Amino acid sequence: MAVKRIYGRKAGRLSALLTIIIWGTAFISTKILLVDFQPAEILFFRFAMGLLALLVVYPCRLHGTSWQQELTFAAAGLCGICLYYLLENIALTCTMASNVGVIISVAPFFTAILSHLFLKEEKPHASFFIGFAVAMAGIALISFNGSKLELNPAGDLLALLAALIWACYSVLTKKISGYGYHTILTTRRVFCYGILFMLPTLFLFDFKLDFTRFANPVNLFNILFLGLGASALCFVTWNFAVKALGAVRTSVYIYMVPVITVVTSVAVLHEKITTLAAVGTVLTLAGLLLSESGLFLRKEAKQNGLAK
Repeated sequence: MAVKRIYGRKAGRLSALLTIIIWGTAFISTKILLVDFQPAEILFFRFAMGLLALLVVYPCRLHGTSWQQELTFAAAGLCGICLYYLLENIALTCTMASNVGVIISVAPFFTAILSHLFLKEEKPHASFFIGFAVAMAGIALISFNGSKLELNPAGDLLALLAALIWACYSVLTKKISGYGYHTILTTRRVFCYGILFMLPTLFLFDFKLDFTRFANPVNLFNILFLGLGASALCFVTWNFAVKALGAVRTSVYIYMVPVITVVTSVAVLHEKITTLAAVGTVLTLAGLLLSESGLFLRKEAKQNGLAK
């Protein structure tokens, strides 16, 4: 049993790490696609493609769900697929990208609070909050990197709301993992609800069903990366990580997104890493390890009957 737990934790960590690496590099594909696509169009095409991919990979149907479970699936689709990305994209039009990057990284803090309220088994140790503070300091250094801090109340508030919505999605995902269904099936059901909730918003964002834009190989490659990688694969691996590690422990890997962004910018865009970004990267990784290890130690103590 202990060996199975250790294997599950390792698989969960690898899944979370893989997810964050892909999500951390997805911004490049999104930035390229924004030349020919509206943000809402990118969201719809990527998740529609992700849904089709999951249908092909695992064509089995999800049977025997109760209406309470369907409500949970619908809530997860509304939060994690529709609202989070719409709020984030709108926030990016109202405030600086650096502001959004820092504020979105508050999601693990909200996840810890909601998990404490709704998932009684997840009670973060004090080291989680210390790690959170260290990671946020590092993320701030990476995001602002010497630039002037500019507050934009509307955009910053939307980004904060997006972080809260993602925390809600993480808690809902943890609840869904307890139903015992296959992860691909539950992810697919969440995608269905998310796309349904997304459809009414398309009329507000100048959506065009113009497939000729995919004749451009660059557009086709990047939408495939977002649809098959950042959507279909990553939401399955993220949901698996939440199932294996818990909502809070998985959420702390969000701290790595700015780090991945820095590494990708150096490797792909040939940007130079500054001293502030390097220091921020070290602090962010230290905060991640501190938060994650604190949660691990508390869970181990609880399993051994030492934690009260």
